[in-house]
Amino acid sequence: MELAQGEAPILSHIIVYPIKSLDGVEVTKVVLSPGGTLRYDREFAIVDQQGNWVNAKRYPQLHRIRATFDLICRTATLRVQETRTASTFHLDEERSRLAQWLSDFLGFPVTLQQNQHRGFPDDPVAYGPTIVSTATLLTVADWYAAYGLSLLEVRQRFRTNLEITHVPAFWEDHLYSDAPNCPVDFQIGPVHLQGINPCQRCLVPTRHPLTGEVLPDFKQQFIAQRSATLPDTVARSRFNHFYRLAVNTRIPPSEAGKILRIGDVLRCPRLGVEFGTNR
Repeated sequence: MELAQGEAPILSHIIVYPIKSLDGVEVTKVVLSPGGTLRYDREFAIVDQQGNWVNAKRYPQLHRIRATFDLICRTATLRVQETRTASTFHLDEERSRLAQWLSDFLGFPVTLQQNQHRGFPDDPVAYGPTIVSTATLLTVADWYAAYGLSLLEVRQRFRTNLEITHVPAFWEDHLYSDAPNCPVDFQIGPVHLQGINPCQRCLVPTRHPLTGEVLPDFKQQFIAQRSATLPDTVARSRFNHFYRLAVNTRIPPSEAGKILRIGDVLRCPRLGVEFGTNR
C-alpha cells in the first residue's frame, strides 16, 4: 500500500476510556503509563461481588449510560440516555458514591477497581493502545450505508484508542507481521510501539453505542466484507476469523512518561516509513 507522495501517516485522534465500557474522552495529548498503556485508559473497571468485570459485553444496558469526564479535575458525570438528570462524582474521593449510582442503575451491587499502572486491558499480552485508520472506519461505515452509520458512530462502536490519517483503508493491517511471534516495530512521535495482531472484536460493535440496540446481521456482513477487502499483502493466516479490526499493540516499559500528541507522525521501517523527527 503506497502513501501519497509527500504525506506521512499522522495521529489524528486519541481517545481514552477512563471507566471500562463507558464513554470515551478525546484528548490532544496523553502520557504513557508505567505499564505501557495510555494514562487514564481503562483506569477503572466495574466489578460485581464475585470480582468479575461488569462490562458491555455481558450487560448491554451499560450502553445507555452517558458519561463525561474531566481528567484534570478527576470527575465523572453520569446520566441515563433517556433522562436529563446528571450526577457528578470525584473519581478518587467519591468512588463509593459513584459505585452506588452504578449499582442502582444495574440493579445489583458493584464496586470500582482501579489500576493506574496498566489499567484493565482486554488483552493481557497485547495490552497497549489499539490503532486504526480513519479511512478504515469510513469504509466500514460504507458497508452499512443502508443503516445510515456515520464515521462517528463507527468510531464509537469500535472504541479504538489511536486513529491515523493520510493512509488508505486497512493500511494499519501492515503493522503486524505474518508470524504470530514477530512484533512489528513502529513509532508515533517519540513513542516506540510494537504491532502484535489484528484485534478480535466482541458483541459491542454490533450494538448502537448509545442505546445498545443490535443492528441485524452486523457481524455476518462485517465478516464477509472484511474477508473480501483484506489487502493482498496481509497474511490471511493471521485471521482465524474475519471479525477483527484495528491493531493490538504492546509498548515497552522504556516508553513510560513519554507523550503522544495529535499531529505526531507514524514511522515504520517495515513499511518504508522511516524513523525520524516529526515534520
